[in-house]
Amino acid sequence: MTTTTATTVYDWGALAQKAIAGDVLTKEEALSVMQADERELLAIMAAAYQVRHHYYGNKVKLNLIINAKSGLCPEDCGYCSQSRISEAPVTKYPLLEKEVLVDGARKAMEMQVGTYCIVASGRGPTPREVDQVVAAVAEIKSTMPMKICACLGILSDEQAERLKAAGVDRYNHNLNTSEDHYSHITSTHTYHDRIDTVEMAKQAGMSPCSGVIIGMGETDEQLVQVAFALRELDADSIPVNFLNPIPGTPLANLSNLNPRRCLKALALFRFVCPSKEIRASGGREVNLRSMQVMALYAANSVFVGDYLTTEGQEASADYGMIADLGFEIERCAL
Repeated sequence: MTTTTATTVYDWGALAQKAIAGDVLTKEEALSVMQADERELLAIMAAAYQVRHHYYGNKVKLNLIINAKSGLCPEDCGYCSQSRISEAPVTKYPLLEKEVLVDGARKAMEMQVGTYCIVASGRGPTPREVDQVVAAVAEIKSTMPMKICACLGILSDEQAERLKAAGVDRYNHNLNTSEDHYSHITSTHTYHDRIDTVEMAKQAGMSPCSGVIIGMGETDEQLVQVAFALRELDADSIPVNFLNPIPGTPLANLSNLNPRRCLKALALFRFVCPSKEIRASGGREVNLRSMQVMALYAANSVFVGDYLTTEGQEASADYGMIADLGFEIERCAL
């Protein structure tokens, strides 16, 4: 099946083969994914699956978040219930003690999780917080075959090096949106602050994890821009989040997503970043709804369990979704 724009006819299978061959899609081709007639959704997802299967077969990576520090954040991110401008009634607490973080990793192992994500609110970690995370990671890595991803905000060179030395495999710092849309979402730090943090994590030897939040008022063109920015950044793991409008946040009344747009977005990231881990992440339950299972034709990774201040679905539902597709959970290989 093909789709026609004013000037070009696109063959989704041909675009898939182009991505598999390692050729970079043009921005016009990428934009065509988002702007295609929705009657072509199945053809787009079938093409995205060709690329996904080439690199990952039918394996699905499981990730789990522990909200290691909640609220108390001085930043003003409009989507976040933990920011200083949020009026959402979230639980606030300082960084969890080492024993709690280690216990969370044990629970993640029981849930067949390959990557355990330690996430803390705030602009960046204090020296004491880095000490706590380093101690927890060292114990986890010495006793469990599990990858560790840390998400602690903006880092210094020394902090990045300490986290790597302790055994942190991956560092997450999302771009969230395109450079020219960024000031509409946050004012207390810049898009380039985030780019610099991801680059610092890479220089320290940690695998870069950086993704997006779709549905924050961005245009199709801006979504394409951030997809190519993540390709240029060479992020190994790309969490694709879908805005879950939380009452009490500035974006509480923004609701412009539907399952078809979410699936197209996942296909877009698979075509633009074909060999990377694409994760169907926060907000998938409320935005993809009954079409969640289709996400795995483009994405090869999901979060199980709850997110930071919002609930996910029962892990058993995710296991069932994976089994119903005939897919299999990827075991952690360190």
